[in-house]
Amino acid sequence: MAWQNTIPAFQAPHAPEPNPSLNDLRFRALLGKDEWDHLPAETRRRFSKRLADGKTAVYVGEIDAISFSLAGRCMVQLARLIGGPLPIADDVGVPMIVTVTEDIATGGQIWTRICARRDGFPQVIHSSKRFAGRTGLEEYVGFGISMALRMSVETEALIFHSSDYFFRLGVLKLRVPSLLTPGALTVTHSDLGHGLFRFTLEIIHPHFGPLVRQSAVFREVTP
Repeated sequence: MAWQNTIPAFQAPHAPEPNPSLNDLRFRALLGKDEWDHLPAETRRRFSKRLADGKTAVYVGEIDAISFSLAGRCMVQLARLIGGPLPIADDVGVPMIVTVTEDIATGGQIWTRICARRDGFPQVIHSSKRFAGRTGLEEYVGFGISMALRMSVETEALIFHSSDYFFRLGVLKLRVPSLLTPGALTVTHSDLGHGLFRFTLEIIHPHFGPLVRQSAVFREVTP
């Protein structure tokens, strides 16, 4: 009886399958390759998520610092007339949840922030990041109000800087005079390692100085 060859044929290892959930390169394109490559790998992963087809990114955290100047408190209360796009409570040590989904109408991203309060219901803040406009990125907060954003990388943190503010009335897009805006808004996303990152919001007015500063630490819980 002839011996059968029991040695398996050599098979080349399979190339890793591309991850279809990490193929949104729009933030990378706005930054440019050099700045993008200076970000930590986890930050690049978070901002490369493809959120179409009903996908949602969920982040849970805790507010660890918040402060308002007197002018800042007045400003955030006035902002409630356009839906309350800014934090209004000064509670710390309370939960905060952020969800990111697709903006089906524009192809951008809808960010929903749920900020717990020690007294009363949580504050819910909505905004939509839209890949449009002169800078390539705008944040729409409702009631026709949006702001152009510029991105940069500083000490491995991803920074969003406000540029111009706009009011859309029908087909018209009108620039809001600087005196009628809250000032320079900066949002910082800093990776802390171990699956954690810090989100910091700061608003500084050219005449009244710092108005609002909020900081929270998050981790991702998306399945």
